[in-house]
Amino acid sequence: MVEKHPEEPKVGALAGHIKDTQRQDVMHSEDKMQLGRRKPRKTNLPTFKTSPLKIMPLGGLGEIGKNLTAFEYENDIIVVDCGLAFPDEDMLGVDIVIPDITYLIKNKERVRAVLITHGHEDHIGGLAYFLKEINCPVYATKLTLGIAQNKLKEHGLDKSARLKPVTTGNVVKVGNFKVEFIGVNHSIPDSCAFAIYTPVGTIFHTGDFKLDSKPISGEMLDIARISQIGKAGVLLLMSESTNVEKPGYSRSEYIIGNTFNEVFKESKKRIVIATFSSNVHRIQQIINSAAAADRKVAINGRSMENIIMVATELGYVNIPKETLISINNIVDYPPEKLVIITTGSQGEPMSALTRMAFSEHKKIQLGPTDLVILSSSPIPGNEKSITRVVNELFRRGAEVIYDKSVDVHVSGHACQDELRLMIKLINPKYFMPIHGEYRMEVLHAKLAQGMGIPAQNCFVMDNGQTLELTPNSAKIGQSVPAGQVFVDGYGVGDVGNVVIRDRKHLAEDGLIIVSFAISLAEGQVIAGPDIISRGFVYVRESGDLINEIREKARNAIYNSGIGIRDWNAIRTEVRNVVGEFIYQRTKRKPMILPIILEV
Repeated sequence: MVEKHPEEPKVGALAGHIKDTQRQDVMHSEDKMQLGRRKPRKTNLPTFKTSPLKIMPLGGLGEIGKNLTAFEYENDIIVVDCGLAFPDEDMLGVDIVIPDITYLIKNKERVRAVLITHGHEDHIGGLAYFLKEINCPVYATKLTLGIAQNKLKEHGLDKSARLKPVTTGNVVKVGNFKVEFIGVNHSIPDSCAFAIYTPVGTIFHTGDFKLDSKPISGEMLDIARISQIGKAGVLLLMSESTNVEKPGYSRSEYIIGNTFNEVFKESKKRIVIATFSSNVHRIQQIINSAAAADRKVAINGRSMENIIMVATELGYVNIPKETLISINNIVDYPPEKLVIITTGSQGEPMSALTRMAFSEHKKIQLGPTDLVILSSSPIPGNEKSITRVVNELFRRGAEVIYDKSVDVHVSGHACQDELRLMIKLINPKYFMPIHGEYRMEVLHAKLAQGMGIPAQNCFVMDNGQTLELTPNSAKIGQSVPAGQVFVDGYGVGDVGNVVIRDRKHLAEDGLIIVSFAISLAEGQVIAGPDIISRGFVYVRESGDLINEIREKARNAIYNSGIGIRDWNAIRTEVRNVVGEFIYQRTKRKPMILPIILEV
């Protein structure tokens, strides 16, 4: 018999809604524990099955971000995580990057559910785009679903009936799969690992995790349950690799609170702290330290405001009475009585901190009376952007804490000894490193080999590759489409590599437009050619060069055989002749765009 979850205290409208949408396809934690006591566990010891389990990472391998992995057995597919990545500097104009889910769209009638490990953008940020294409249930813990629902509303999607809340310890049955939610420590509450029970064996997916001996909220990593699952037998361990290059153990989030307490009490300046909007534990510690130092707290940044609203409503953030003030009211308080929590710790161009640094913020101007703390570590690729912002903060005269000399940030990811502990507890037959750049995956595989897993049983894979598993074998199967889908404004996928290449070409070398009019009746040039330069040279100061370009274009038009009215041939000849001439004169290669007006 399937039981409902125990009643929980009401913590707001959103929490009530999430609780009301619970379904009976989630097993109670007591049922799970009974399942765990069976020897042997039926889901762990499959028999009379010949079909392989296919595991298809579509994002998150060889990169940081856009995590998404599909698990397929016969006619059922489940998806773990649905994240996004932020664009590299050479992805000009792109807002975000999401995984290519072509394979899943093609097989959407077989996609049974999406299961989310936690509420960070690289695991949940692509969900709205996914659900626009594939309508299926989404299983996650309460805070994760609260953040997800807020994002879906921003996209105009009403998918609340498809959001299925679970708690750690629950087992969800989806098609041929059973998925157990196991609590882990991370930098956001309600983070989970998954034990995925399949007809060929158990797959353990760690999600993002660390071992925090003194977590800000919730329990420690559920070592007892993980050990129990490992002893029952695990076919494959999929473990995150983010901090595999760092020895030892990660530090507890708790130590950050002590630093904040000291800084808040000693400083006589207004304190501006930039951190990840989803780092709910960090936000709670900032609020606690501010209240202890009799400082008011203002929130700046839309994503920060949204997540704090959801986390507060669901009971994950506790804000003492009269501590929180509107950003509009900061002028009513002296600097030593204020703390501002803001977005922009990664130097994002449009973030609140970047606008403050460049004096473009409408309500906050920074100066010598400000202390700015970057409470985060750089995501690989963001170092230049962060340095640029830090330099501008110093230019404003602000005091800045941005390095490791002061304990203002700890990682939410496991270091080497924690990764070894996970391998030891799970003791898998096969091993797949996930969630990291390629070198991290290779190093993680070597670490696993040092723990006794044979090299031939470790699979360092790329997005799109398929791992096929049976109870006694593992091999790389046929690849599926995988890659990057660019989101630019409201456009999803309409900006591809060709467009990015053209944007880069325009940004680096500029544009030359050669326009002229041709008579349809006579096949003769009746006007032009006119030369327009954008991003190449300033016309008024380069008149001689422009005149020479015009002459070369005119000769090219006539040399191409104007009478035959082959407009494509004319455009090609103009482009080649003008481009070669410009390169000889300037060593530049602007984009040449011939335009023919038919009269």
